[in-house]
Amino acid sequence: MSRPNPRINDWTGRSVWLVGASAGIGEALARTLAARGARLLLSARNGAALDQLAAELGPGHRTLRLDATDPAAVDAAFARFDSGELPLPSLGIYLAGDYAPLDAGDGEAVLPAARRMLAVNYTAAVEWALRLAPRLLSEPSGCRAGIALVASVAGYTGLPKALAYSPSKAALIRFAECLHIDLVPRGLGVWVVNPGFVATRLTAQNDFDMPALIDPATAATEIVQGFAAGRFEIHFPKRFTRLVKLAASLPYALSMPLMARMARMARRSRP
Repeated sequence: MSRPNPRINDWTGRSVWLVGASAGIGEALARTLAARGARLLLSARNGAALDQLAAELGPGHRTLRLDATDPAAVDAAFARFDSGELPLPSLGIYLAGDYAPLDAGDGEAVLPAARRMLAVNYTAAVEWALRLAPRLLSEPSGCRAGIALVASVAGYTGLPKALAYSPSKAALIRFAECLHIDLVPRGLGVWVVNPGFVATRLTAQNDFDMPALIDPATAATEIVQGFAAGRFEIHFPKRFTRLVKLAASLPYALSMPLMARMARMARRSRP
């Protein structure tokens, strides 16, 4: 049996690095954790938004502007930890993500957006986690919690209009599973967070009904509750995620017609 993750119930004084903190779930989680006493390092590409958020959260929080897809910028960020300029957080949470509804029928026109999603949603997350993990492992056991990666219910199975998004999140889920196998026995927690539809600027691009849609504040509360439970996977809202899990578990002879029907419904929803 796999060892469990640590249960995080008390956030008071806990140092947390949020990558992708300037909007959406990341911003909401920053507000939620700050209200519970965590000390935050806020990262995103939008430095102005980070500064505004840090000012609203009050003293005790820091910002680190970062484009996670820029290896040089990521190297520079970790160099600041190594030099002691920034204290190493006990918990890192990767929330950066990109999304655009894509259809393979549009051919090569979708390639730039597809490349961007794969870079932000998967490659950058892997490179960030593999830099953070050894540094956390070098810390005393009482000073480290682990790494959390925010994927998506879209990673469970292929979905309509998710030509690049779904594969990128599926890859991130598999990566998190591998991290858990390797790191939990060494005393480092690993979590994967799989939200359903959350109302953000990214999902606002969708022109179809999004079942069980929740707001970012609700998502943040679910994530905090998931950390308290100590489970590897934090997924929500369960009335939706459990249905998608069930669909993903079906044999292709059953699941493919279901996905085809969903795709037809999504196409009919176009203006």
